[in-house]
Amino acid sequence: MADKKAQLIIEGAAPVELPILTGTVGPEVIDVRSLTATGRFTFDPGFMSTASCESKITYIDGDQGILLHRGYPIEQLAEKSDYLETCYLLLNGELPNAEQKAKFVGTVKNHTMVHEQLKTFFNGFRRDAHPMAIMCGVVGALSAFYHDSLDIKNPQHREISAIRLIAKMPTLAAMVYKYSMGQPMMYPRNDLSYAENFLHMMFNTPCEIKPISPVLARAMDKIFILHADHEQNASTSTVRLAGSSGANPFACIAAGIAALWGPAHGGANEAVLSMLDEIGDVSNIDKYIAKAKDKDDPFKLMGFGHRVYKNFDPRATVMKKTCDEVLAELGIKNDPQLELAMRLDEIARNDPYFKERNLYPNVDFYSGIILKAIGIPTSMFTVIFALARTVGWISHWKEMLSSPYKIGRPRQLYTGETQRDVKTLETR
Repeated sequence: MADKKAQLIIEGAAPVELPILTGTVGPEVIDVRSLTATGRFTFDPGFMSTASCESKITYIDGDQGILLHRGYPIEQLAEKSDYLETCYLLLNGELPNAEQKAKFVGTVKNHTMVHEQLKTFFNGFRRDAHPMAIMCGVVGALSAFYHDSLDIKNPQHREISAIRLIAKMPTLAAMVYKYSMGQPMMYPRNDLSYAENFLHMMFNTPCEIKPISPVLARAMDKIFILHADHEQNASTSTVRLAGSSGANPFACIAAGIAALWGPAHGGANEAVLSMLDEIGDVSNIDKYIAKAKDKDDPFKLMGFGHRVYKNFDPRATVMKKTCDEVLAELGIKNDPQLELAMRLDEIARNDPYFKERNLYPNVDFYSGIILKAIGIPTSMFTVIFALARTVGWISHWKEMLSSPYKIGRPRQLYTGETQRDVKTLETR
């Protein structure tokens, strides 16, 4: 709602009035769309001060450590709901009642299998290919297998595609892992929960079906919830930008996966394990803590602090408790890397240097430890992130298409050569 205006004073030109928009919560936003009529536009690298869209899905207050999905605090969702309830909430705006949940869960389970011919698609990849490289390919290829629902102007087609993506991502993620291991791919089981089914497809084989630990399944479900959406981050913005061109949903999600693959975005929990490898042993902690405090040293403690959360990451509190439960369930006592991680956690929570700078362990720190303890290789961490974030991506895609939108077309500040003539080859 625009209830007041800002005035832009440009030397030698008439003042420009710009509406100030207010949301239901959060800072005011200056609407600069009319600025182009003056022959000018804004310069904002990284869009750090620019709202690219209007959304009702997720709200973040980084200073206060608040993350809300459709108004519900992430801590409450992680404690009182499960991942598929959170999916329903993100897609539809409200938490489901018992009847709605049963119907939604049943629909998702009916779509967990992938086209059998998709298996042969994997054979085109090297066995040692990075799992995210394969995910980019196979998710984009879904549009070649499920082209019966690609009319983005049809609400029913959008709904079917959303369900298919949420249902099939765990199957595809597990297939990627099994392919890299040279093991048979496991079919989904509809008698299991979403998280149980994923762990079943990851770790069981046709010759040995082991029961899924409820503690590990609950931990996996919480990891999915805590990564389900995070407002207009790089990958979500990529999905929206791709979608604004009219691209099909599978191509849009593949674009999101590609953006998430970047180490500055989705590779954070993978970077935590790499950092622990670099430190090597508990005896080296003091040396690396000193390096982290030295502003002239390039070493950084990964998994501490957050670009958005300037106070604390609200997801980390949930993840810390879950981490403790997983380590207790698995009885891991002699893993040097996990011992190192727990010691770093203790130091960061008590050292005045870290406390004064709000460099607390974040969700990536704990999720990396949990995934490692469960037995998931580091190269699969970002795949699991993509699996969880798919519902956020598709919710934003659906929201954009359900209201008027424009194709994304950022401007630039050009600093290259001015117009010049092409000389013949002989005279250059």
